[in-house]
Amino acid sequence: MPEREITYANAIKEAMCEEMRRDPDVYFMGEDIGVYRGAFGVSAGMLDEFGPDRVIDTPISETAFVGAGVGSAITGTRPIVELMFSDFMAVCYDQIINQAAKTRYMCGGKVKVPMVIRTPSGGGTGVAAQHSQSLEQMYCHVPGLKVVAPSTPYDAKGLLKSAVRDDNCVIFLEQKLLYHSKGMVPEGEYTIPLGAADVKRDGSDLSVITYGRTVQMSISVADRLAGEGASVEVLDLRTLSPLDEASIIKSVRKTGKVVIVHEAVKFGGFGGEIAGVIADSEAFRCLDAPIKRVGALYSPIPFNPILEKTVLPSEDRIEKAIREIL
Repeated sequence: MPEREITYANAIKEAMCEEMRRDPDVYFMGEDIGVYRGAFGVSAGMLDEFGPDRVIDTPISETAFVGAGVGSAITGTRPIVELMFSDFMAVCYDQIINQAAKTRYMCGGKVKVPMVIRTPSGGGTGVAAQHSQSLEQMYCHVPGLKVVAPSTPYDAKGLLKSAVRDDNCVIFLEQKLLYHSKGMVPEGEYTIPLGAADVKRDGSDLSVITYGRTVQMSISVADRLAGEGASVEVLDLRTLSPLDEASIIKSVRKTGKVVIVHEAVKFGGFGGEIAGVIADSEAFRCLDAPIKRVGALYSPIPFNPILEKTVLPSEDRIEKAIREIL
């Protein structure tokens, strides 16, 4: 299949447009997504193609439009709802946690909620404490939600198309610093199944288990250490819920050493769940060293760029953790 290089943002837009052309029940709504093209320009041109009935600018009320999306999904449509920043989930938490996640179960499967909530996540852009958080663990803790965090344009497009076609509510997390990153994406139709991890770099000495933008950071460190003879595997989870436990266990059994990396705060972060999966499996007996985690410091994300950089994980901190284990 022919490929071309496009940005992460364009890959997401292509996925939405293709699904909206394929299925008239798919529509898109959120704050400033039409005329303004979204806070990060992802939806540029979509209003011109699909019109205001399918690309809907909403009021500044997350509770209202996320709730409308839930009700709409229940009655047969497939809404893609954009939260301008993932931090704003706090405004509409009831709609997501008690309605979108629970309705199908409480109706015995007779009602579906085929809804995607797309939202920019993470820091690094200088927008301070209320617009820079990584809150994926809060979503992952809720049965009934699927949680996706792609790291490349290829994965973003394929996973988003699968998310739109899924009959459950899918939280689709897009880390802001990835929007301008580029990668090869097929021109033709393809999807990536939810719940399947991907080995982004093969290795035999140590496994880095990660997702989102720390995948590229981990690959960069692994490539650098390869010059010293270290063989570091990088496993990209891609989907956090459902979690591909088999791939985690396989990688750990292969290398015997693990560093878990994510941008979210380390304390109480998703890395603890990954460590728990390893500890509860046969892979635990294959460990030759303690499991190490790298994440953000236990602090709100600062506005000051120097402090922000200090709080968030870096390649230096990832490399330090790997060297300690090796």
